[in-house]
Parts: sequence; structure tokens; C-alpha cells
Amino acid sequence: MSAKLRTAHDQDWSASSYQTHARFVSDLSVAVMEWLAPRPGERILDLGCGDGVIAEDLMARGVDVIGVDSSPDFVTAAQARGVDARLMDGQRLTFDSEFDAVFSNAALHWMTDAAAVTTGVWRALRPGGRFVAEFGGHGNVAAIVTAMRAVGLRRGGDITIAAPWYFPSPEIYGALLASHGFGLRRIGLFPRPTDLPTGMAEWLKLFRAPFFAQFGPQADDALHETVELLRPALCDGNSKWTADYVRLRVEAVKP
Repeated sequence: MSAKLRTAHDQDWSASSYQTHARFVSDLSVAVMEWLAPRPGERILDLGCGDGVIAEDLMARGVDVIGVDSSPDFVTAAQARGVDARLMDGQRLTFDSEFDAVFSNAALHWMTDAAAVTTGVWRALRPGGRFVAEFGGHGNVAAIVTAMRAVGLRRGGDITIAAPWYFPSPEIYGALLASHGFGLRRIGLFPRPTDLPTGMAEWLKLFRAPFFAQFGPQADDALHETVELLRPALCDGNSKWTADYVRLRVEAVKP
């Protein structure tokens, strides 16, 4: 992974916090795994492997897996599960014709240079190899982002930190893949309201800590204000919170 100066937009990851507040991310990977349909003996790259839960499952199915992630803490956690996990920026993949498939779950929206990711995936695949991924699509967490932007505007903050992600439509992403030579097998948007077992405040602290950190001593007040803006839309009468997720799922092949 190339060295770079950290900015207010950068996201830090803690494997233990992720386990506590976002285990649902890997738990909800059943549909995209069905699209992947891994076969024993295949060599698969898990792009943005996180703490290695899915890579571990692939290994149990007889797959030869390499996982890459840009978070040192995630890589260490994945290695502790026995995964061949490597510290690497997904926008700068270094593999060449090594994999039968490249798989990614809930990671590509953090890699905003989508063209660079696609180039690296193409290069990493063998001819006939497939690319199967699920990540945030157009409209993902729209209410959550809107609430953060409203709080940022009122407080004079940098509202661009509220949404550092890449959430394309199927048309946009399909065209990107085609421009890199991929054959598109299937692609679609899938609205998936997602329960937040530990609540909205913990989701915001895990995924958008840099946004609230900019307010210094008023960070907790800004967090509380955001939560209360979202309560009427995303919290039910039993105090159960839901995130307004919309996922883009895709399967493409390298001819």
C-alpha cells in the first residue's frame, strides 16, 4: 500500500469494534456468495477482506483464498483466522492473471477510484475468470447522509466528509466494467433495510467518525443531533434502528 498523508476523510478500522457493531455486513453476504458459487480448488481473491470471516468460509469450502485489505488491523485479524491476508490498497492491486474469481463484499464503495479498481481486477483474473461483488449502490444510506449534511451545514463543518463513498447506479457501473473489457452477466440494485443491533449512534461512530471529529468538543452534540434527525425515519416504536441500505450486486466475466 502506498504511503500517503492522512486527511480528515480517512477512515480508521478496528476489528473488535467491527465485530461488535457491524457483524451484519458479513452475515448478509449470502446472496452475493450464491452469485459467486465458489468451487473447491478455485483460486479466489477476496478484495477488501476485512477481518477474514468470508475468506475463512471460502477456505472451508475448499477454495484457495488470498485476502487483501488496506487496514492493518483487519489484515492482522484475518491472518489470525488462518487467511493468507495481505496489506494492499484495492486501487493498486499487483496481481497478474492469478485468479479464477475476484470477490468483494461491502468494500468497493470505500475505493473511490473505481477505474483503478476495475483495471486491477481485470489484470488479476485469468481469461474466463469472473468478478462478483456487492457494495453500496445509488441511494445507499441516503437518509443518513442527508442528516449528516444538514448537521454539517448548520454547524459550519465540511459536509464532504459525510459521504466519502462511491455509490454508482447499475448503468454507470455496468458501463465502467464494459469499458475495461468485461462481459456483464447480471447487475442490479437491491434495497435492503438493515437492522442495527447496537443502534444508529454506534453505526455513525464506526463508519463516519471523521465527520464528527471535525467538531472537536462539540462532536458528541453533533452526533446526538444527527441521531435525533434520523429517529422519525429510521427508528420504530420499539426503539429498533434500521439503516437505509441499497446494495449493487454484479457478476461480470473476463473473456
